[in-house]
Amino acid sequence: MNIHEYQAKRLFGRFGIPVPAGEVATTPAEARAVAERIGGRVVVKAQVLTGGRGKAGGVKLADGPEAVEARAREILGMDIKGHTVHQVLVDPAVAIASEIYLAAVLDRGQRRTTIMTSRQGGVDIEEVAATDPSAIKRVTIDPLVGLQPFHGRRLAYGIGLGGAQAGQFGRIVAQLYQAYQSLDATLAEINPLVVLADGTLMALDGKVNLDDSALFRQPELEALRDPGEETEAERMAREAGLNYVDLDGSIGCLVNGAGLAMATMDVTQLCGGSPANFLDIGGGAQADKVETAMRIILRDPRVKSVLVNIFGGITRGDEVARGILAALGNIDTDVPFVVRIVGTNAAEARAILAGADMRTAPTLYEAAQMAVAAAAGR
Repeated sequence: MNIHEYQAKRLFGRFGIPVPAGEVATTPAEARAVAERIGGRVVVKAQVLTGGRGKAGGVKLADGPEAVEARAREILGMDIKGHTVHQVLVDPAVAIASEIYLAAVLDRGQRRTTIMTSRQGGVDIEEVAATDPSAIKRVTIDPLVGLQPFHGRRLAYGIGLGGAQAGQFGRIVAQLYQAYQSLDATLAEINPLVVLADGTLMALDGKVNLDDSALFRQPELEALRDPGEETEAERMAREAGLNYVDLDGSIGCLVNGAGLAMATMDVTQLCGGSPANFLDIGGGAQADKVETAMRIILRDPRVKSVLVNIFGGITRGDEVARGILAALGNIDTDVPFVVRIVGTNAAEARAILAGADMRTAPTLYEAAQMAVAAAAGR
């Protein structure tokens, strides 16, 4: 789960990281009132769950309440990469001497947390990694030992900080790591962490990605979810406990198991097709959950055929077959289906589907070929 910048910075502030004393507004009048409380020059920032806000015109400086109200009116309602701006953050403007990138991130290759920093802050870290990888300094944290003071010093010296500034940077590294751990995050990023005119450091922007699987023990963080940033399909999948990612192809995929879902998409592409989604119904899915998954897939007008690939271990094949037929009985669609079910109660599943004149295939490759042909109208 992703959260907005203003929410991330509030969380950072709880752990002692210095952040601006800004406030969020949902109307131009509210933005004006915030500017009056702050006083002086401010920056008005669109709050959407995507990058590139500045380039899209979603970040504007303003002097005085009237100008802030006008800038907020310009930004609210904007479309930034498919996201509509419903709220803005009004932060006091600061004098920036330089910008630093700092993040704690789950490094899946190392199976550990990595702390990354660079003096090239304020830009996409991917761009820095591609053009000047030596500018990024890293330390990997042993989970049995945790973050140690020397980690912060090593990073500070690596990007040319020294003295009291290196000490403050080290404290922020420790605070960021504490936030990352305590929040069950997969990413806690400050970009930029700015050096102010007086030499002190402040987090001007914040990004936090939370581990969905840990939200059951973080109810206060679950409450930060912005339902307006979800599509209807994503909301339906989340509420049904389905793992769903929208893609841009024409073949809907319904699979049980993340690895099998990835393999299904790969084989679909190998056969010349393009998957419209990643959808994992998980183990032990009952007919009602399968029906919900089918409804989600069929909501997408780009879907020209549906490939169902089920390995019946915990999940019973006959339950999946009944779910498919239940969904089709309740939804008016002419989209063709291709089903491949093996494992537990597969024979019963095939008999159920055969009685409904459904297309079936014994192997994934054959099923993918049939789904690609059906999507092409062959």
